[in-house]
Amino acid sequence: MNNIPKIKVGLVAVSRDCFPAPLAVNRRKAVAEAYAKKYDANDIYECPITIVESEIDMVNALEDIKKNGCNALCVYLGNFGPEISETLLAKHFDGPKMFCAAAEESQNTLGVQGRGDAYCGMLNASYNLALRNVNAYIPEYPVGDADDIADMIHDFLPIARVKEGLDHLKIISFGPRPANFLACNAPIKQLYNLNVEIEEESELDLFEAYEKHYCPEKYHLDAAVVEKQNKEIADIKADMMKELNITEPTEKQADMLQKFAAYEATLVDWVEANKGYRKYVALTTKCWPAFEDMFNFVPCYVNSRLTGRGIPVSCEVDIYGTLSEYIGLCISEQPVTLLDINNSVPKDMYKESIEGKFDYKFTDTFMGFHCGNTCSAKLVQPHIGYQKIMANTHPQEWCDGTMEGDIKPGDITFYRLQSTADAKLRAYAAEGEVLPVATRSFGSIGVFAIKEMGRFYRYELIGKNYPHHGAVMFGKYGKSLYDALKYIGVAPEEIGYNHPAGDRYPDENPFA
Repeated sequence: MNNIPKIKVGLVAVSRDCFPAPLAVNRRKAVAEAYAKKYDANDIYECPITIVESEIDMVNALEDIKKNGCNALCVYLGNFGPEISETLLAKHFDGPKMFCAAAEESQNTLGVQGRGDAYCGMLNASYNLALRNVNAYIPEYPVGDADDIADMIHDFLPIARVKEGLDHLKIISFGPRPANFLACNAPIKQLYNLNVEIEEESELDLFEAYEKHYCPEKYHLDAAVVEKQNKEIADIKADMMKELNITEPTEKQADMLQKFAAYEATLVDWVEANKGYRKYVALTTKCWPAFEDMFNFVPCYVNSRLTGRGIPVSCEVDIYGTLSEYIGLCISEQPVTLLDINNSVPKDMYKESIEGKFDYKFTDTFMGFHCGNTCSAKLVQPHIGYQKIMANTHPQEWCDGTMEGDIKPGDITFYRLQSTADAKLRAYAAEGEVLPVATRSFGSIGVFAIKEMGRFYRYELIGKNYPHHGAVMFGKYGKSLYDALKYIGVAPEEIGYNHPAGDRYPDENPFA
């Protein structure tokens, strides 16, 4: 399912009228050529209109990039640049935008026909962007040669996907949250500030929709609707059997797969029927305790499958959890997961399997867990299980449906975007890894290691009142995530990270 944006960047060169325009044109062509050599040429469109000191050129360039399907913009200062026209272009372009500038090519081309002064022009561009209240991404060092600029544009793609994705995202939640479970409760005001739409539904609505898929004969549905649903469920069931390596299901397996497939079809159909004018959707559901009583299974496996298809589904009506997952999906372009920052690693496990083998202190480690929501592609020996915690209060057969296995070892980025109780945006990010250590536990679970996690846990996660759910990208994406968070409006001082040893948190006890 295509649930994240495909970015096409309009590359527009700008030139001040007292500088030779061919300087900017030739530098723009060099950037496009460099990008095509290093990356996918379809990511960018080279606009042939060079903006000089003309608002008409700006309008023509804007129309041209829109006509050619660009949903992101790169304003490239080939020389000093026309600060009014170039920032008007950014102001009137409806989508993510970046600014960068050309470096000088050689000591032999610093005469009046070859020197561009774009290093200077970037300063005035940033000043004028602020005057017009235009938010544009500017790389860490935004001046470079053609190869450098090509890299900057490529680095911009995940940031642009996040911005474009959130601007067209709807979160559909089925709640309310479980009783005595305030941890994931947060004001939705910041969703609207991020341009995200939210649709909150009840469990009863979801159950009715499921019943119409699972046992349509009770509802006297139109025959054509039933036929369509049955085919959809059959196709999903066949795909599940392929994923689980089941060729001849037992009677119990067949019944279980029928329920899972009907539930997945219910959610997919709900998305299509309710996304409205939005292009992209993320989901969050209440998965206990009434879910087991009414559906007689748990939704974890279906959640894992949808996440694998690019539709994040968070547990326990965690709206900012699924928002975080969606951001990670846009950045990494691969399945993400949402886990409890769950339990400490036992000391005997640390001594036997980690100490001396990996460069981590005991307090750098913890176990990330959820009941069974992680995509099977990210698990070692994935298999269907049952929700062992819920089975303490429900019949075991009502708790079938977890996707279980140790999480595959490798690099990760652990992160979350959250609204505080007083509706301020706050986020954290930390890079680390899942260690190749057997968990000897249940659910979707892994042994995680993050440098200085103990201090990060105390002074960032506890100190700033984050809930226990954290999102996980499989790979090191901290740089893109940090820039994306800033670009969508999270204040830099509100983006926490795991401080290295010797770098104190503001409230850290210096004598501890």
